[in-house]
Amino acid sequence: MSQPLFNQTLADKIAAAGVVAVLVVDDANDATPLARALLAGGIEVMELTLRTPAALDALRAIRRDVPGMTAGIGTILTLEQLQAAREAGAAFGVSPGCNPRLLASAREAGFSFGPGIATPSDIETALEHGAQLLKFFPAEQLGGLPYLRAMAAPYAHLGLRYIPLGGLTALNAAGYLADPLIAAIGGSWIAPREAIKARDWPAIESNARAARQLAVRRSP
Repeated sequence: MSQPLFNQTLADKIAAAGVVAVLVVDDANDATPLARALLAGGIEVMELTLRTPAALDALRAIRRDVPGMTAGIGTILTLEQLQAAREAGAAFGVSPGCNPRLLASAREAGFSFGPGIATPSDIETALEHGAQLLKFFPAEQLGGLPYLRAMAAPYAHLGLRYIPLGGLTALNAAGYLADPLIAAIGGSWIAPREAIKARDWPAIESNARAARQLAVRRSP
């Protein structure tokens, strides 16, 4: 397919950022200070997961109040959620798995979408729909970088890149970022759910700054 599933300019922006903050927000009123804390720490891309009813309202607040933040929606499992994410103004969508119906719908709508992959069959399903930027999930539990390198080898000539998520921490993130397969990492440790609930914005900003430094130091 000639047209990629994920807008290339946006994909390049995410790769330049190096880190995507992955978030569970329980109260939409926390969205604006949360986004500002992340941005102050150098994190410019976030994924708001649809694990709480507040996610879409949080996205709307961030789009209104923090235009410098690129905010997408994750944990998209249904066509209805995909449409809702688009209507709320998500910059991109992400799913934990590789659902062909979601891929087809996102492609038809021209909506940047990153499917989750865990097997070669997942990669080939994603390729059929023009996907070039893939979520590797759950990364550490599947076997981490050694597993990804082995699985990705037959597709290396296609220029696919991956965003690992699942089990990443401040201690192992640098290893992922140093690998050319990795476009960016997904960081749920940067703003843990409990820290958001506690409104500990200074700690979140500090975590964001440390994560961003890992990305800055990665090999070109």
